[in-house]
Amino acid sequence: MIKIGDFARLAQVSVVTLRHYDDVGLLKPIKVDSFTGYRYYSVSQLPRLNRILALKDFGFSLEQIDQVLGEMTVDQLRGMLKLKQAEVEQKVAEEQARLARIQARLRQIELEDILPNYDIVLKAVPAMLIASRQVTIPTNDQAPAYIGPAFDETYGYIREQGAKDTGPCFGLWHQSPEVFVNEVMETAVPIDRTLPGTDRVKVYELPGTQVASVVHHGPFENFLQAHTALFKWVEENGYRIAGSYREIYIYHKHDDMNNSTTEVQYPVEKA
Repeated sequence: MIKIGDFARLAQVSVVTLRHYDDVGLLKPIKVDSFTGYRYYSVSQLPRLNRILALKDFGFSLEQIDQVLGEMTVDQLRGMLKLKQAEVEQKVAEEQARLARIQARLRQIELEDILPNYDIVLKAVPAMLIASRQVTIPTNDQAPAYIGPAFDETYGYIREQGAKDTGPCFGLWHQSPEVFVNEVMETAVPIDRTLPGTDRVKVYELPGTQVASVVHHGPFENFLQAHTALFKWVEENGYRIAGSYREIYIYHKHDDMNNSTTEVQYPVEKA
């Protein structure tokens, strides 16, 4: 027999909770001292208490729990808990994505009054043959975990086929830079010859186009400033965005991010 205080610590519940479960008949002690009124429990009662706590977390009332306990098997309870676990994990993922969006908005607001003096260039970009791997990034803070392996796979396929890259790799992004959830992008590498491609690495000609371009020096924390400067130039000069934008990684090393150099290109046409 275990004293109520020790049983409460073992089960990670309060003594008050155990007393209440006793009062409503949900979990009776195996013995009550007739002189002191002290309650005693058994380790064998832990499974029932765990079921009570699990069902309570599902939102069942104590009266409903009392009815369900006599009918529910261990497998049924396990299944319910797994469903609940998946539901909670989904909510956590959604809140993490929301937090990432809030942090990005805060950075934008903080940088509004200190926009660097970017030089915007309008130029023609020729068509190029590329190998690319498309990925969908759940939240923007996870981008490195998806982009790095995708580039590794793309370069690995190029080398495996005996081809060579002919210029800096780049990201081909298929939505606005202000989208931070489920971002679709391609890790693109210009190559010197046509390859068969696979179900994962595609090989095709990226059409030539006219772009508004800007070069950003420094870490990605301030990267949206470059995009903002481009959008401002496009609006002020009577153009409109005409396709997916590119981020050309001219110099990019994980151990030297402060000296990164990235060119941003937006296909544009006269509005």
